[in-house]
Amino acid sequence: MFATLASFLRLLRALLTLARHDAILPAEYQSLYPAPARVAGRIARLFARRDNAGNPGERLARALERLGPSYVKFGQILATRGDVIGERFARGLARLQDRMPPFDDTEARAIIAAELGAPVESLFKTFGPAIAAASIAQVHRATTQDDVEVAVKVLRPDIELRIARDIRTLSLGAALAERLAPASRRLEPRKFVATVARSLSFETDLRLEAAAASELAEAATAVEHYRIPEVEWTLSSKRILTTRWVTGAPLSDPERLAGLNLDQAALATTLTRAFLGTALDRGVFHADMHAGNLFAAANGDLWAVDFGIMGRIGRPERRFLALILHGFLTRDYTAAARAHFAAGYVPDEHTVADFASALRAVGEPIFGKRADEVPMSRVLMQLFEITDLFDMRLRPELVMLQKTMVQCEGVARSLDPQHNMWAAATPVVEAWMKRELGPEGRIRDFAEDLERFYGAMRHLPDAIEDWADIGARLKSGELRLSTPPPPRPWAVRLAWLGVAAAAGAALALWLA
Repeated sequence: MFATLASFLRLLRALLTLARHDAILPAEYQSLYPAPARVAGRIARLFARRDNAGNPGERLARALERLGPSYVKFGQILATRGDVIGERFARGLARLQDRMPPFDDTEARAIIAAELGAPVESLFKTFGPAIAAASIAQVHRATTQDDVEVAVKVLRPDIELRIARDIRTLSLGAALAERLAPASRRLEPRKFVATVARSLSFETDLRLEAAAASELAEAATAVEHYRIPEVEWTLSSKRILTTRWVTGAPLSDPERLAGLNLDQAALATTLTRAFLGTALDRGVFHADMHAGNLFAAANGDLWAVDFGIMGRIGRPERRFLALILHGFLTRDYTAAARAHFAAGYVPDEHTVADFASALRAVGEPIFGKRADEVPMSRVLMQLFEITDLFDMRLRPELVMLQKTMVQCEGVARSLDPQHNMWAAATPVVEAWMKRELGPEGRIRDFAEDLERFYGAMRHLPDAIEDWADIGARLKSGELRLSTPPPPRPWAVRLAWLGVAAAAGAALALWLA
C-alpha cells in the first residue's frame, strides 16, 4: 500500500514536470482533441512555463531529461514509433539527450575497487576524472598497467534501485492511462513500459554491453573503415566496462571534424554502409547511431561507441529486407510486394498487385530528385501509412531497423548535405543478394533443409512410440477423445515413408 502511494506521488510529480513543459496535451494539437481533453489541456497549461517554444516533441524530451534515466529511455523508445505519435513529434523527441553532471570521483573509484577486487591504483597506471556523464553511467579516461589507453564506464551508485522505483511509477501511469483514456490503448502502454524495463535491465548490466561490443566488432569486419573498440575483459564486470580508447573527432563536433581535413562525403557513405552492412551481413547493428556515439579517425576510419542498444534481425527477415530494398532500388515494385507477402507482413486478403501499386506511389517520387529533397524519414513515414492501409503489423526488429536508418541518415547528411542513402546502400544490398540468392546461398539453404530433415528423422522413433502408446490407451479405454483418434502406428510409418520418398525425389530433381 505504501509503495503504491509513493508511486502515485512520484507520478504526480512527473505529470507536473510534463505540464510545466506543455508536454501533456500540447497546444499545437488543441483542435484535434475532444472537448474534455481540450479542457484538461487548458488546465495543464496553467502550470506551464512561458518559454515553452518549439516542437512539442522537443519539449517532451526536455521534460523527460529532468525526470531521469527511465523516462529518458521511455522517450527514446517512443521516438521509434513515428507511425503512432506522428512524424513531427517523433522528430523532436529523437533529439533527446541523456546528459547529467558526473558523480564524485571517489565514489567511482570505490565502485571499481568493489567490482574488480583491487584498488584503482593497482589496476590502472592513470585514472582521470569523468569526461562524459549520463543518467545511468559515466566514462573515465585511464591507462592500464601495460600502457594501453582505455575508456572506463562506471554505473551510477544505486541506479538499479532508482530505475526499479521509476518503473513502478511508469507502470502505475500506464495502468491509469488504459483505464481513464481508452484511446491510449492503441499505444499499448503496459507493454510499452515492459519494453522500457527490459531495455533498462540490459543497460544496467555492463557485461551484456561488453558482449554486444564484441559481437558488433566481429560483424564490423565485413565493412571497410568501420571499427569497434576492443573490450578489456579482465577490467570489466557487471558495473564496469573497459574498452580501448578511441582517438578521433566526434561527429557531433563539426569544428574538430573539420580540423581532420577528411572527405566527409566518403565518411557519410562509410556510415551508411556500416549500418546496412552489419545488419544484412551478420544480422546485428548498432541501434543508437547518433553523432555523439560516432568518431572519425585521422585515417578516415569510423569508430562507434556505447553499445547499450543493439538491434538484431534474423536471416529470413534479412533476406526479405534485401528483396524489398532491391525492389525499390531497381523500381521493381512487384518484386518488393511479393517479398512483403512471402515474409507474411501483408494479410492474405490483400493482393500483390494492389500492394505493388501502393509501393510505386512511395517509390516513384524518389527518382529524379536530389538526395536532399528525399529524406529517408519521409519515405519511411509514407511506408508506415501504407502498413496501416494494408492492415500490416510491424515487427519490432524492423521498427528498430527503420528508426536507426532514419537516425543514420540524419548524421550522414550532417556530414554531406547531398548524401544519397539509396545510392550508398546499393552495393551493399546487391553484394548480399548475390551471395544469398546465388549458388552459395542455395547450397546453404539446401544444407539447412537437410539438417532440419535429419533432426525430424532422429525424432521419428520417439514420435511413433508416443503415437503407439496413445493408441493403446485409447483401445483400453484409459484415454478418451472427443476428436477422431490418431492414426495407427503402421499408418504413421507409411506416412513418414511417403515424406522421405518425396524428399528424395525433390533432392534428385534439384541436383538434376
